[in-house]
Amino acid sequence: MATTNDLKNGMVLKIEGQLWQVVEFQHVKPGKGPAFVRTKLKNVESGKNVDKTFNAGTKVETATVDRRSFQYLYNDGTSFVFMDVADFDQVEVTPEIIGDGAGFLLENQEVILATNEGRVLFVELPPSVELVISYTEPGVMGDSATGRTKPATLETGAEIQVPLFIEQGEKIKVDTRDGGSYLSRVKG
Repeated sequence: MATTNDLKNGMVLKIEGQLWQVVEFQHVKPGKGPAFVRTKLKNVESGKNVDKTFNAGTKVETATVDRRSFQYLYNDGTSFVFMDVADFDQVEVTPEIIGDGAGFLLENQEVILATNEGRVLFVELPPSVELVISYTEPGVMGDSATGRTKPATLETGAEIQVPLFIEQGEKIKVDTRDGGSYLSRVKG
C-alpha cells in the first residue's frame, strides 16, 4: 500500500482488480478546497488510457512488478522467445503484449520484461535502436534541405518515415518510444 503522495511515473497500481501504470501525475493544491492528485493511467493489459483524480493522501494499492533484463532470441511464428540474462530461463511472449515494438526487435537485443505474479505485463525496449534500411526509394540530389519524408522498410520489416536523403542499406537510429520515428544516421 502507498498513498497518492508516493506516486511516480511507471509505478503500477491495482485498482478494482486491474493493473494500471502511472503515465503521468500532477499534485494540485487549489486556493480553495483540498489538494488532489490528477493522474493519467494506462491499463497494462488492454493499453487503454484514462484520467483519474485522487484526493491527496488517499491510499492506493501498488502491484509488485518485477523488471528484469532479458535477451530477445527469436520469433517462432506464434510468440517471441526471450532469455533471462541472469539465470538463462526462457519466456515466451505473445505479439499482443509486445505490440508495435515487435518491429524494432533484433535478435540478441536486450530488453526489460516487466512481470507480475509470473505473468508478463509489458516489454520495455531501449529508447532507441540502430537498424539498417532494407528498402527505400533512391534519394535525389538536393533533397537534404527540405523537411519532407519518404517511407522506408527496416531490416525487421517495420516501415517508418525517413528524410528524402536516406539511402537503402544505410544504418539509422530509430526512436522506439513513439512508434518508430527517425532520429539520425549512424556513422561507420
